[in-house]
Amino acid sequence: MSEYVQQLSMPPASARTARRARARWDAIAKPTGSLGVLEDAVTKIAALTEDEHVDISKRCVVVLCADNGVVAEGVSSSGADVTPIIARSVAHGVSSVCLMSKPVGIDWLAVDMGMFEPAGDEGVLDRRIAAGTGNISCGPAMTREQAIEAIRTGVDLVGMLAAQGYRLIATGEMGIGNTTTATAMACAFLDADPVRLCGRGSGLDDEGLERKIGVVRRALEVNAPDPDDALDVLAKVGGFDIAGMCGLFLGGAVHRVPVVVDGLISSVAAWCALRMRPECGVAMLASHLSAEPAASLVAQNLGLEPLLHAGMRLGEGTGAVCMVPLLDMALSLYSNGATFDDCGITSYEVVPR
Repeated sequence: MSEYVQQLSMPPASARTARRARARWDAIAKPTGSLGVLEDAVTKIAALTEDEHVDISKRCVVVLCADNGVVAEGVSSSGADVTPIIARSVAHGVSSVCLMSKPVGIDWLAVDMGMFEPAGDEGVLDRRIAAGTGNISCGPAMTREQAIEAIRTGVDLVGMLAAQGYRLIATGEMGIGNTTTATAMACAFLDADPVRLCGRGSGLDDEGLERKIGVVRRALEVNAPDPDDALDVLAKVGGFDIAGMCGLFLGGAVHRVPVVVDGLISSVAAWCALRMRPECGVAMLASHLSAEPAASLVAQNLGLEPLLHAGMRLGEGTGAVCMVPLLDMALSLYSNGATFDDCGITSYEVVPR
């Protein structure tokens, strides 16, 4: 682990505030615990922010954009030229995640973490580490120093958004080939055969899937990432987008801002952060279970229960933003719901959870 990551200050969540939030839920005139994971999510946010009056009214999806050298191996149905196109569409509010965010009041931010070519748009925040990563089937994606720089960038982005008043961050990414890098990382952490974990990404045919499996297997053989060293795995077979998201999750714990996990790629980044600093889990909220084969195993290792099981695999943070209106609905009840006392009803016996 790097000295930088090790020295990040992560105050623990407030157990007292969590008890108060749980007591508020239990006082509302409804069956105890009947909103399930939604109650847990609101309570977790209260504990993280040390404020039982939970407010996520200002929120943003951060879309980290980066290119991966492994696209040269034909592991994606699209070319790397798509990455800057989508980055610009995010900046202009016309990408998939932006159109899904608008109805529920979520802002968006496109960040260039290391595309092959700059987006050429002032709306894309420039945080370039390098012009794309290396081809993991031939050697490491990046140096350890570059991985640390990308992580630091993610942490700093959370600090910047927190200073602007944002109370919740959803994670998103854009980078052709990044299901390959994320799956390679998952295989390394799980010591799993790529046949078991590789999926079709954005729509590979059978031949493309076989090629992807071979590329991931070769990447693991060539780089021999150490599963006990998350930074080694990240640097050798990851991507700048994943490294930046790893920093977002670490930054959530540092700056006390809840960070929503999106699909497979985001989940692998969250798991990487958790392996570096287990304390950062206090800031993570799981949104959905991706359709990618590795997703359920990664979710299990995160120890988080996704709210949505919709078979999504679009990326950009679209699954993460889908969680936000559910949180809004839960918070409407949490903040305004009539209590048993208000209704003159005998409260339910509270069952320990």
